[in-house]
Amino acid sequence: MPFKPQTSLPRILSDLGDTLLELVAGRANATSDLGGITIYDRADELSLAPRAVVLGVGVHDPEEIVSLLRKLGEHDAAALIVRSPVDKTPDLLAAVRTSGVLLLGLTEGASWSHVAAMLRVLLAEDDVGDESPQTLGGMPSGDLFALANAIAALLDAPVTIEDRGFNVLAFSGRQDEGDPSRIETILGRQVPQRFADALNRSGIIGDLYKGNAPVYLTPDETDAEGIRLPRVAVAVKAGDEILGSIWAVVSSPLNAERTQAFVDAAKLVSLHLLRNRVGADVERRVRAELMSTALEGGAAAPEAVARLGLLGQKLVVIALGLVEQEPDQADTIGQARFVAERHRVADALAMHLSAIQSRSAVSLIGDVAYGILPMPGDPVSAEERAARVASAFLARTGSKVPGVIGVGPLATDISGLHRSQTGADRALRVLLSRAVPGAVASIADVQIDALLLELGDMVLARGDEIAGPIARLVKYDAEHSGQLLETLQCWLDAFGDVAAASAKAFVHTNTFRYRLKRVAEVGGIDLSNPDERLALMLQLRLMASGIMRD
Repeated sequence: MPFKPQTSLPRILSDLGDTLLELVAGRANATSDLGGITIYDRADELSLAPRAVVLGVGVHDPEEIVSLLRKLGEHDAAALIVRSPVDKTPDLLAAVRTSGVLLLGLTEGASWSHVAAMLRVLLAEDDVGDESPQTLGGMPSGDLFALANAIAALLDAPVTIEDRGFNVLAFSGRQDEGDPSRIETILGRQVPQRFADALNRSGIIGDLYKGNAPVYLTPDETDAEGIRLPRVAVAVKAGDEILGSIWAVVSSPLNAERTQAFVDAAKLVSLHLLRNRVGADVERRVRAELMSTALEGGAAAPEAVARLGLLGQKLVVIALGLVEQEPDQADTIGQARFVAERHRVADALAMHLSAIQSRSAVSLIGDVAYGILPMPGDPVSAEERAARVASAFLARTGSKVPGVIGVGPLATDISGLHRSQTGADRALRVLLSRAVPGAVASIADVQIDALLLELGDMVLARGDEIAGPIARLVKYDAEHSGQLLETLQCWLDAFGDVAAASAKAFVHTNTFRYRLKRVAEVGGIDLSNPDERLALMLQLRLMASGIMRD
C-alpha cells in the first residue's frame, strides 16, 4: 500500500517547529489527522471543521487566549496558534488541559500568510484527486518538506528548496543553525532581494545554472550583510529547463561522497517538482469539472458538491473577470499572457478564499474564475459578507489585477447553486461592460443594467432596427439638421423639467419648449403617456450602446 504522510500535529512541529513555531502548552496527538486551517476573527461567528488548526491573528491577551481555548475545545479544534511570546499563566495552562487544544506560538517577525500557506502545503487539505499518492525515490510524491529533511540528513546541514524566483518551496529542520540571512529567508519564505542581488553580482547564480555540479559560496564572495556562513547550492533541472535550486548552509565544502549525494538529490527533487506540476494541472482539470457539474445543477450536482466538501452548507457563488480587452487574435504572445494572467488570478483568489473559509472552492471555467464560498451564520447578510470578501481580495491585489467580481444570491441548498451562479454571471457582465477595475456588485445592485444588456441581446438576435417615433425623429434631424432627438433625450434625462433640460441643451427655455412641441408633432409622440416614455428611453439607451441602429 502506498504511504501517505499523516497530517498530524507532530509532523507540523517537526517540519516548522525549528524556525516558525514553538510548543507553548499541551501535548501533540500523533494519531489524529487534522481537518483544515481557520483564521480566527473575533468579529465573525466561529465556524470550524473538526480537528482544525486555528490561527489566532491579533489574539495577545492571556485572558482572551483562555476564552478562545475554551470555545475551540467545544468545537473539537486541534490547535491554536498565537504570536509569541505567550505568558503561560496558570489559567492558560488549565485551559489547554481542559480543552484538549494544543497551544503553539508563532515566532516574532514571521508572516501569518506564510505560515498559513506552509500549513496548507503540509495538510494538502484541498486534494480532490487520488488519496494514495505514489512515492518517488522512496519519498511521498510531492512532499518537498520530507524531501528537504532527507537531503539535510545526507548533507548534515539545513537545506532549502527554492524555485527560480528564489521563493522557498520547502525547507528542512535545523534552520536555527543558519545565519541571519537564512533565518530571514525562512521567515519571509523568499530570499530577500538584497541577498538575491548580491548572489547575482557575484556570478554565483550564473555558474549555478550553467552546469550540474554543486557551487560553493563563501561569505567573502558577497557584500550582503547577514550572509555569515558558507553555502553550497545545486541547480534543479529537467533537461535544459531550470526548475529551481537546493541550498545548504555548510561549514566547509562537501566531500566527494556528499557532493554526489547532493547531485543525486537534485535529480530526485526535479522528479518531485515535475510531478507537482503535472498533479497541479490534473487537479485543476478535476476541480474545474467538479465545479462545472455543481454549478450546472442536475442529477450529478450533489455528488460534485460532496467531493468539493461543500455538502449541506449555505453557499454563495462569486465570479471574477478581467476588464482588460482580449489581445489581438494575431498576437500569439499577448494571448498566452492573457491566459496565464487568468490562471494566476484564479490561484490568487483560491488562496484568498481558503484563508477566510477553508472549505471554499475556486476554479477557472472558461474566462471566469468562479468561487463557491460557504456562508455560515445569518443568511440575511450572506451576500453582503461575500461582497466584503470579494472587495478585500481586489483591494489586496490592487492595480496588478484589473478585475471585477459579481456576487450571486445565497444558495440554501444544491438546487439554488445554479441560480447563484447565474446571478454572479449577470452582475459580472454589467461590471465588465462598465470596465472599472476593482468593482464588486451583487445582481441586486445592478439588476436594471443587467436587464438592459439582456434586452440588447434579444435585439441583436432578432436584428431589430430603429422604428416608430425614434426613426421619424432621426430622419427629420438628418434632413433638416435638427436637434429633435437631442431635445427628447435631454427632456427625458431631466424627468420633464424644462429648465434643467434646456440648460443641458444650452438653449433658452422658450426655444426648448418649441423644439419639444416639434418632437411630439414629428414623432407622433404623446409625452404625457408613461408607457411611451419608457419605450422611448429604452430605445435611446440601446442606440447609445450601439445595439440598435437606424
